[in-house]
Amino acid sequence: MKKILIGLAVFVTAVSCTTQQKVVKVEPQIQEIKKAEQSLKRKVAIARFSNETQYAKGVFYDKANDPVAKQAVDILSTKLASTNKFILLERQDMDKVLEELKLAGDEGYQKVGADYLIIGSITEFGRKNMGDVNAFSRSKTQTVQAGVSIRLVDVSTGQIIYSEEAKGQAETTNKTVMGLGERTDFDATLSDKAISAAISKLVENVINNCMDRPWKSYFLTYDENGILISGGKSQGLKVGDVYQVVEKGNSVKNPQTGMMIELPGKPVGKIKIDFLGGENPQSEFSMVSFIEGSINKEDLSTYYIKEVK
Repeated sequence: MKKILIGLAVFVTAVSCTTQQKVVKVEPQIQEIKKAEQSLKRKVAIARFSNETQYAKGVFYDKANDPVAKQAVDILSTKLASTNKFILLERQDMDKVLEELKLAGDEGYQKVGADYLIIGSITEFGRKNMGDVNAFSRSKTQTVQAGVSIRLVDVSTGQIIYSEEAKGQAETTNKTVMGLGERTDFDATLSDKAISAAISKLVENVINNCMDRPWKSYFLTYDENGILISGGKSQGLKVGDVYQVVEKGNSVKNPQTGMMIELPGKPVGKIKIDFLGGENPQSEFSMVSFIEGSINKEDLSTYYIKEVK
């Protein structure tokens, strides 16, 4: 009887030590996304996100209602918005926006062009289950792997300025000992985690490529009522900020690429922000005054305003 009790105690101890709860493992993000210092915001739109996996080539695939592609757009939009560096413009559900305006009887929709377009695709998406059976224990690991590819396009030139692919993985493991332990069906949240892990590896590079290029604005009017330029509070402009005024350089065609190249411009002065107006990115403007130099107010299109770095 004593041997039986000792054996039972050993068994209970073993079960309590080896029975494991569900563990979800997600690949660590290579680069941590942080809210950066105040900077001038760029206008960005996600043009499309397609599903290019084998699943998307099947007979029963519904392109118009692809949850994986829509999920990728939502995750990328959320991550970009959280950085507070961009004005995100809606493109995916533009028809719904216009329909809502129509129902409200508002015909005053203003189209806003983006500085950069993001074009992406899901290039890999798959699930797998792996099991391990021992004498007294049984384990099951569910894994989802996703691959995401994106291109960043400069709208002013149509040039792809950044392109990269990344992969993300998420998994969960369940283990039972002598039939005791947690049993679960497939964890659907693994798909979200895998796609999010892949996109997280790309977001920081998207930010750097957008922010490394100079922010620009343009003159709207120059008359007795004042000098107005485009851009305002939502893009990070503040009263008292100083910006450089540049006269555009000549445009020449590069025979090697066939593309037009704008030669470096010539700084002609500096302006200071005196007043910010407008209620949204579409209508915002800034009233400025020259603190250095001057321009030909009859030909405003030959100048642009940029950050002083």
